[in-house]
Amino acid sequence: MAKFYVQCGSIEVIITADSVEQAALSALDRSLQQHLWIYDDEGLSQEDRRLHLMLEALLHLSPTIKISEQGFDRNDAFQIGTPETVEHWHQLMVGMNRLFVAAGLAPRPMASIAGAKPTPNVSPRMPR
Repeated sequence: MAKFYVQCGSIEVIITADSVEQAALSALDRSLQQHLWIYDDEGLSQEDRRLHLMLEALLHLSPTIKISEQGFDRNDAFQIGTPETVEHWHQLMVGMNRLFVAAGLAPRPMASIAGAKPTPNVSPRMPR
């Protein structure tokens, strides 16, 4: 595993990962944990959830995630699109939900499954 320096908006972390894609996903996971409540709201469709995440990313993150093995603020950093990484993260959360349902497990808040600290629902709902 390599050490990566990851930057995206206010996110600036050092992550050990197998690839730049994994480092980008791990960095965004830290930021998106506070939005896990959307997967527990049965009134939201998968599209509503995806749009919520994309809107949050557009408002609070940079359009690209910069990843380097050399350090922060490097001109030669690898760049991955933030929307593509948010989409990947969303698909992982949807897959986790489906897996738990298919396994017949009792419903539990996504925040507890993912190991995040539950946060109150303070984000506005997306209009339908």
